[in-house]
Amino acid sequence: MERIAAQWLGQQGLVLLASNQHAKGGELDLVMRDGETLVFVEVKHRVTSRYGHPLETVTPRKQQRLVRAARFYLARNKLSCGCRFDVLAVTGTLPDLSFTWVKAAFDAF
Repeated sequence: MERIAAQWLGQQGLVLLASNQHAKGGELDLVMRDGETLVFVEVKHRVTSRYGHPLETVTPRKQQRLVRAARFYLARNKLSCGCRFDVLAVTGTLPDLSFTWVKAAFDAF
């Protein structure tokens, strides 16, 4: 699903830098660039929202793991730039996918 998400986000103007980056404490689904901003994108997919929307799975604990992984990614790559954390929720099956993109879904704390 990350490949499809990256393509969709690319159509929205983001540029893919890396995918499935394993970092201390977690995994970063997509690392993209939006202008001068580095964007860490968490991709969540569910076939149906019957048991809850995919956005609901990005809990505060998951957010902490993503922030920790992002900090490790930045240090490993010696990067110092503006960053944000987005969540892309995908529902449905091919070819009928629905995308809900939440920019700046949460902050590093």
